[in-house]
Parts: sequence; C-alpha cells; structure tokens
Amino acid sequence: MSWGTELWDQFENLDKHTQWGIDFLERYAKFVKERLEIEQNYAKQLRNLVKKYCPKRSKDEEPRFTACLSFYSILNELNDYAGQRELVAEEMGHKVYGELMRYSQDLKAERKHHLQEGRKAQQYLDQCWKQMDNSKKKFERECREAEKSQMTFERLDNDVNATKSEVEKAKSQYYLRTHMADESKNEYAAQLQNFNAEQWKHFNNAIPHIFKNLQDMDERRTVKLGETYRSFAEAERRVIPIVSKCLEGMVSAAKAVDERKDSAIVVESFKSGFEPPGDFPFEDFSQTLNRTGSDGTISSTPRGEREVTPGPRPDPRHAMNRTKNKLWPFGTKKPKGPPPEDFSHLPPEQRRKRLQQRIDELQKELQKEVDQREALNKMKDVYGKNPKLGDPSSLEPKISETICNMEKLRSEIHRHENWLAEVEGKQSRGDRRHSADNHHHAPPGRESPEGSYTDDTSQEHSTPHHRSHPPPTGHRATDNAHEFDDEFDDDDPLPVIGHCKALYSYDGQDEGTLVMAEDEVLYVIEQDKGDGWTRARKQSGEEGYVPTTYVDITMEKNCKGLNQDCFERLEIHWS
Repeated sequence: MSWGTELWDQFENLDKHTQWGIDFLERYAKFVKERLEIEQNYAKQLRNLVKKYCPKRSKDEEPRFTACLSFYSILNELNDYAGQRELVAEEMGHKVYGELMRYSQDLKAERKHHLQEGRKAQQYLDQCWKQMDNSKKKFERECREAEKSQMTFERLDNDVNATKSEVEKAKSQYYLRTHMADESKNEYAAQLQNFNAEQWKHFNNAIPHIFKNLQDMDERRTVKLGETYRSFAEAERRVIPIVSKCLEGMVSAAKAVDERKDSAIVVESFKSGFEPPGDFPFEDFSQTLNRTGSDGTISSTPRGEREVTPGPRPDPRHAMNRTKNKLWPFGTKKPKGPPPEDFSHLPPEQRRKRLQQRIDELQKELQKEVDQREALNKMKDVYGKNPKLGDPSSLEPKISETICNMEKLRSEIHRHENWLAEVEGKQSRGDRRHSADNHHHAPPGRESPEGSYTDDTSQEHSTPHHRSHPPPTGHRATDNAHEFDDEFDDDDPLPVIGHCKALYSYDGQDEGTLVMAEDEVLYVIEQDKGDGWTRARKQSGEEGYVPTTYVDITMEKNCKGLNQDCFERLEIHWS
C-alpha cells in the first residue's frame, strides 16, 4: 500500500512515525553496544582468570603430572575461547553497531530533506489559498459597494425633487462600482482556478512523491534492522565451530589424565637410588658379664639367639655413623645457598638425571659455538677473496673468542661426564682421585688440580679483569700434595701453552701454590680446570698454582692440543 494515496492527509503523523523509526534503530544500536561490552568484559575476565592460574615457574620446574598438564591444556583452550568471545565483540562492533550508527545518521539527513520538501509544498499551497481568499474577499466587497451605488441611483432617479446632476452623478457611480465588481469577479475566478490547479498538484503529485520517499526510507530502515539482526546472530554462529573445538580440547585433556602415569612420574622424580637399610646388628655389651651357671648367674643371651663368641668389641660410633649413612634419604635437609655444581646434594638417581640434563644443555651450547666458528671462518674466506667486503683480520678476535668458549664448554662437558660416570659406577681414574679428596673442608664439586677446593664459583673459566682490590681466593688443601708433586717431578716439564701477567700480588701460603708479584710475567703450563686455579711456571723454573682471577692469561694458538696432552698426563699421574 502507498502512503501517498492512503495517507495523503497524515503528514504530521508520518513525521512522528519516521522519527520513532530512527529512535528505535538507535535503541537497538545501544543494545548491541551493551551486548558487545558484556562480551569484551567476559573475555577480559576469562583471560585474567587464565593468567592467574597459569604456571609462573620455569619449564624445568613445572610438574609433569598428567593432571597438571591436562589442567594447563584446559587453561589454553579457555584462553582460545576468550579470544573467540573477543572476536564476537569485534564482529558486533564493526558489522552491527558501527553500521547502525552510520545508517542512523544517513536516515536523519534523508528524513530531514523529505520533510522540508513537504513543508515547502504545503507553504506554497497555503500561499495560493491566501491569494485566492483575498481575491474572493475583494470581489465580495466590490459587489456590496456596487449594490449600494445601485440602490442610491434608483432612489435619486425616482425622487422628483432630485436634480438632474445628482441623478447623473449617482448613475456614473453605479456604473463605476459595477465595473470594479466585474473586475474583482474575474480576478477571483482566476485565483480560484489557479488554487484548484495547485491543490490538485499538491495532493496528487507533490505529497504522494514525498510520502513515497518517506515510505521507501522507512522500509529500508526496516530491512536494515533485519540484516543487523541476522549479523548479530551470525557473529555468534561463526565462532561456534572453534568454540566446539575448544570444548573438545577440554574433553580430550580430561581423558588424558592417567593416574598410573602420574604415579610413575612420582617414582621417577623422587627415586633416590639408595638401597633400603639392612637389619641392625645385635651388639652384645654384656660379654664381660657372662658367667657360668655354677656362679649362680643367668646368661644374657636371648632365647633362640646364637651365643656371641668373644671377640674385639665393635666401635659403637662407627656403627652409628654407618646407620646414619644408610638412613640419609630420610634425614636430608635442603642445602642452604646455591646447590653444588656437581649436584652432589641430590640422591644418586636424581643427580644422574640432572647431570645428564646439564650435559645436553652444554652440548647444545657447544654446537652453537661450533656453528658460529664455521660461519666466521666462511666469512673470513669471503673477505680474503674479496677485500672490498671487509677486513679478514677484523674477525680474528671474534674467532679467538669463539674457540675459547668452545674450550670452556668442552671442559665443562668433560667434568660433568666424569661426575656422571661416577654416579653410574664408571668413574674414571681422575674422578677416583676427586672422590678420595672429598674429605677436605671445601664443598664437593670444587676440585682443584691437586685435590684442593675453592668457594668462589664465579672463578670458573673466567678471564680476569682489572680491579681495585684482588678477589678472594679459596684455600688449597695440602693432603697428598707432596705425593702429586713428587710424581710430577719425575716426568718431563710440562710444555708452555701460553703466558700470563699478574694483576695482583699473591703470597702463595698454601701448599702447591706459587708466590708472584704484581705485573710479574709467568708461563702457563696448565689451564684452569674449572676450579679457579691455573698452573704456571716462573722464568726461574719454579712451578705452582696461582688464582686464575689474579692473572691476565694469553693462550697460544695451539693451546687446544697442548691442553689435551696436559690433561692426559695429569690423568696418568692421578691414576
């Protein structure tokens, strides 16, 4: 049905209806805005919840239980689910709320234009009606005046006492008024005809056209509302497949919980590798009181027990110490401070795992250094073939640094492999010497070249830097020092693999150490094995150990081969 033909006289009502339509559209847009804000807040709260319960520890400290892993998988799925809620809010904001607000502005401008055209047409019709009404009133007034002049003329014409001039004057006035009435009549007829024509155009052309435009506008508004209703629902339906996958992932995580596997992980995590303690031996302290039956005493040997033969009396302190060692897994306390480098504070099984893990990490670091050295060598070859690209000598410091890092890593790997072999019962001869020196006062894992220890963990494989004061050094143990020195004296002197300059003076009070003065130059004959001590030789031939942090060391290019040879020779002497 057309508004122009059916509602030609309802301009004001249509004005109100179109305004209500725009208000309703904006009300729905407000509803969508509040809806997407709910989605945004919901997604934000979900993400905060996931962040709150996500593990904050490093991956190495994370529990490996299937129940924990499943819970973390559920948290990840929930985080993805929160992302889908954010996507729903974004879709609603862009395709529904934003589109509605833009369309509302367009509707307001279009409605204003159509209503202005309708008001202009109505004003023009009102103007035509006023002109017609004025001509009508003028015609009515002129007719009354003509009628009065006619009555005056007839009265004077019948009056015998009236003069001829008075009659002629009344007659001319009558003719004048009659003429003016005729002109007013013609003008009124023209204005009436014009008004009727304009009124027909108004109600048959102008108003129907304007109302049709308003009807089209209102129908487009209704269609737009239907489209946004659909977009509102599509925003939800579009994420349903991914939301379903998130829920399926949660169900799969729940199915992945395995109580037997968790129990096995508990065993693997806490297994110490110790054997259960044996039976306590019977210690007979009444041997000196045993007498024969003729003395009137009763033997103290319990029934069913074999009588203990006299012999050397056991040392109770030794038995208690042995018992304490057996019960060590049940009485351990968490060590204070950083753990030893060889993980000796852990039970054998856990120590083996940590050592193997550390070896794998060092192998990866070593591979990175090897790859870097190969890349630097290739770059050096390219620079050598094409000097325009760069100076090959500029890469020498970096190559030397990489080689030095590789040597440090190989030394670290070797030390950890020896510790691992010790745990696995395949201890090398050098490791046996280390285990024989474990009774020294320094903590385990800080082995010096002669069985001594140092407490400064920062000295391992470090290049010394100039400082205002010398760094603290650990004391070298003196047990078995003469034995090793005598064995070294029997062999040929170790070859020189580098030189060093003393940064500080050192008194060399400990057995096996070397006295040196500041700025004194020494020969390096054995690198630091990671214990903070470097073996050096004076120009006079005197040899001994100096703190690595007290000297600035410069190694020769062939230090790698010499260092390996030195290490093998030390192994022979230690064996």
